[in-house]
Amino acid sequence: MEIRYASHPNEVKSFDTTRLRKEFLIESLFTENQLNLTYTHVDRFIVGGVLPVNGSVKLEADKKEMGADFFLERREIGIINIGGAGTVTVDGTSYDMETKDCLYIGLGAKDVAFSSKDSTSPAKFYFNSAPAHKQYPTVKASISEANPKHLGSIANSNERTIYQFIHGGGIQSCQLVMGLTMLKPNNMWNTMPCHTHNRRAEVYFYFDMPEDGVVFHYMGEPQETRHLVVRNEQSIISPSWSIHSGVGTSNYTFIWGMAGENQIFDDMDMVAMKDLR
Repeated sequence: MEIRYASHPNEVKSFDTTRLRKEFLIESLFTENQLNLTYTHVDRFIVGGVLPVNGSVKLEADKKEMGADFFLERREIGIINIGGAGTVTVDGTSYDMETKDCLYIGLGAKDVAFSSKDSTSPAKFYFNSAPAHKQYPTVKASISEANPKHLGSIANSNERTIYQFIHGGGIQSCQLVMGLTMLKPNNMWNTMPCHTHNRRAEVYFYFDMPEDGVVFHYMGEPQETRHLVVRNEQSIISPSWSIHSGVGTSNYTFIWGMAGENQIFDDMDMVAMKDLR
């Protein structure tokens, strides 16, 4: 488990590209038959990925860093499969996961394992985890069962559909909110005009990008913006004080996860375009 610490916005103003990437970009999430975890002190998120090729991979706690006997002893988790067909087993119950299916597992589940249906087309499970104080049931949802919100326009290069999985009107959780956004062909921008939400942090995970594609992800205070070049299947940690927006060299998909003071999706502090610097 890699540890990331919170950064004050005044400090971030002085970061060069190397330091920005070290603090906020998660470059590698998928290694065959291995659990990859990043723990950030920003709302105590854990961001992870697992690529089970041969057999199953268990979701295990880093006892030293987490101070827990098992991963979900004091946590909840949202999982989205971005690869081939797979299975997540939770305390003996198996949940089959097709691509873009979501699974929420609540506080207290002890034995969680990931596996693929076909080793030649393995599943890729991306997940976000947040602290939890109450147990909610394990729930699986396909993308057809998510709540769709159609936003943007081709004129602004941001026509997209937001699919809400874990939210107030969908899968219930303590504080985790999670879903994915799919940009339509010929659209490259996400979340612009941009916003902050000082009551919640957010993590983005970009995927469905061509091999030579990139997203220029914008972050920082609205009057002190910075950017990071993000490649396929990489993740960005966005503190509550930072904007989070991106433009790609082609259309793409990204998973968003939030945790913090509330679960109100529209609780945003909008930033006018004229105020960006």
